[in-house]
Amino acid sequence: CRDWNVMFLTPCFASLPTGLKFMDSFRPQCDFFICFHNDTVSFLCYEKSVSEKYSCGQIRMITYLLKNFWKNNEHFADLFNAALFNGSQVIKPEDLSEADTDVSSLLKFNNHAETIQRIWDVVKKTAYGVDFVIWRLENQCKIHYAMPLRTMLGDALSYLKEYNEIAARNKHEKDFSSSDEFLSGLKKTDRLHPVISLCVYYGEDEWDGPLSLTDMLCIPEHLTPLVSDYKMNLIQIRNSDSLIFHNSEVHTLFDLSRLIYNKEFDKIQSTYMNQKFDTELSLVIGTITNTKSFINHALQSDSEGGSINMCRAFEEWQEECIQKGVQQGIQTGITQGEIIGTLKTYKKCSFSKEETLKNIITDFSLSEEDARNYMEKYW
Repeated sequence: CRDWNVMFLTPCFASLPTGLKFMDSFRPQCDFFICFHNDTVSFLCYEKSVSEKYSCGQIRMITYLLKNFWKNNEHFADLFNAALFNGSQVIKPEDLSEADTDVSSLLKFNNHAETIQRIWDVVKKTAYGVDFVIWRLENQCKIHYAMPLRTMLGDALSYLKEYNEIAARNKHEKDFSSSDEFLSGLKKTDRLHPVISLCVYYGEDEWDGPLSLTDMLCIPEHLTPLVSDYKMNLIQIRNSDSLIFHNSEVHTLFDLSRLIYNKEFDKIQSTYMNQKFDTELSLVIGTITNTKSFINHALQSDSEGGSINMCRAFEEWQEECIQKGVQQGIQTGITQGEIIGTLKTYKKCSFSKEETLKNIITDFSLSEEDARNYMEKYW
């Protein structure tokens, strides 16, 4: 298989228990996980050492775990109620049913046809008598600076898909009462069903991207009222402390991930140290926050068939954070020493202050302000 990040095998085994197992890697820079779900076996590759927060393999593993987590109706309903209805129980888990995630469509313009592909992460439907509402979830690990446009296109494709289905049915039944209805493909009384989309951003950095279509546009002020806007529903795990959750696992996912990002050791210790976690929840939190100790303990616990007492996992994570801080401090000290040594070398070689300033800005990627501070202190 050329794609080392993820490989899916078609169902070819007898019934297997749902779970996640660890497999020794034959690529030393990677960890491999075997995911059992019903009759499907999936192999996921997790890069151990990457320069970015998430590697492609990690993003795929996060996507896999989050999709499974939010497919649970209890989790899904609580997320949408917290994000959109201030915690009120508007969406009931028992009213939710699975809906098609693929809204890809063929767009035709005169003699040109273009296929547009769009697959949502999780889609649910709630029925109200003969009518229904579509709820769509998009998981986002990184900031996407075209997210409102992506959301708008995804929603539009959902509406287009339903329009095509209704138009095809009307054409088959030949039940048009006017030439206008025939031209439209819709009868005057036909209605589409609402699509409500939610984007959840799991990244550690603050979302600094646009929140609506107009945020992406450069509009003269006097034209702003004339431009149609499209707002997206976004929640950030980083700033989720005001959300009201009722499901304990959803609350723990948001609360603990946020505390890990903020490195609030005392609060984590007082709240979660002696709690027992489900394997799936620990894997989701560990993968989102890139906390290796959570993942390791979850995999070990799953192989032993039990839940996880997080005490040891928290201790290992805290030690890991301390070691990272020490390494960062050492690296900072090395860099400062290099800058000071470079300054003294330039001075000894009779370089001018302005020339030295330009050189250290270039050599060490410093701002002009920081470079001048070094000059004043060590020249």
